[in-house]
Amino acid sequence: MPSSSLAPVHPEPQLTTTTEPTDLRRRLQLVLALLWLIDGLLQLQSYMFTKAFSSDVMAASAAGNPGWVQDTITWAARIVGDNPIWTNAVFALIQLLLGVLIAFRPTVRLGLLASIGWSLAVWWFGEGLGGLLSGGATLLDGAPGGVLLYAVAAVVLWPVQAESRYVAARPLGVGLSRGLWVLIWGGLALLNLQSSNRTPQAVHDLIASMEAGNPNWLTWLMRHAAQASAHHGVSVAMAGAVLLALIAAGIFLPPATRRVVLIVTIVLTATVWVFAQALGGIFSGQGTDPNSAPLLALLVVAYWPRGIHKQGPRNQGTQEQGIHG
Repeated sequence: MPSSSLAPVHPEPQLTTTTEPTDLRRRLQLVLALLWLIDGLLQLQSYMFTKAFSSDVMAASAAGNPGWVQDTITWAARIVGDNPIWTNAVFALIQLLLGVLIAFRPTVRLGLLASIGWSLAVWWFGEGLGGLLSGGATLLDGAPGGVLLYAVAAVVLWPVQAESRYVAARPLGVGLSRGLWVLIWGGLALLNLQSSNRTPQAVHDLIASMEAGNPNWLTWLMRHAAQASAHHGVSVAMAGAVLLALIAAGIFLPPATRRVVLIVTIVLTATVWVFAQALGGIFSGQGTDPNSAPLLALLVVAYWPRGIHKQGPRNQGTQEQGIHG
C-alpha cells in the first residue's frame, strides 16, 4: 500500500508540569520577609525594653531543659537583663534588617543565610530549644519552636535554578524534602504521645494559660475551646497524634490526594494558631513572634504540587528537563 494512503500518526500527548504564572517560591520568600518584619516590630513593644522580657521570656524558657542547656540560657538572659534597652534595640534591628534583605532579590541569599544563623541562636537562647527537651512540647504550644521553622523555611526557599513539582524540592531534591516533611510532622506526632501531654486536663490547661492579655473576642474563643477539651486531654492527644502521623505519610501520596492532605494541614495549623497559640500573642503586648503555626502553613504551601497538563512531544523536552517529583 502506498505510504501516502497511510493516516498521519499523532503521538500520544505527554504529561508535563505547568509553568506557574508567577514564581511561587518568590512569593513565599516575601511572606517570610513580612514575618521577619512583624517580628522586628513586635520586638519594639515597650515590654521588650524591660527586665521582665529577659526573666519572664528568656530565662523562663530554660525550665525543663538539661542543666547545661539551662546554664547557657540563663547566662544569655542575664546579659539581656543587665542591658535591656540596647540589647532589645539590636534584636529589633536585626529582625527588621533580615526582613528587608529577604524582600529584595539582590540580597535575598544574604538575608536567608543570616536568618538561619539568627534563628538557631534565638531558638537556643530565647526559646529553650522549643521545649523539645523539656518533655512537654506539643504543636499546640508552638513546637518545635517557631523561630526554628524560620531557619527551615530559609533552606526550603533557597533560590536555586533547579525545577521541581513543588518548591521545597528545588534546593533539597525530592527525597530529602520528603524526609524533612516526615521529620517535622512525624516528630510532632511523637510529641503528642509524651506522658505529660496525655493527661485529662493537659489541653485545657495549655489553652487556658494562653488566654491572658488577648482581645475579648479571642479570649472568648479560647475559653470555649478550653472548656470543650476539659477532661478530654488523652483523647485529643491520641487523635492529634494519629492525624499528624497521617499528614507525615501524606507526602508520599499521588499529587491529587496529597493536595487534600495539604489542605487539611493548613486548616489544622489555622485552628491551632487561633484556639491554642492565641495568634502568637501578638495582641497581648508581650508576643515576640506569630508562633509556629504561620511558619508551618508557609512550609505546607512550599510542598504544594504544581498542576500538570497534556502537551505534545514537540515542545515537551525543554519543559520536562529538570522536573522532579
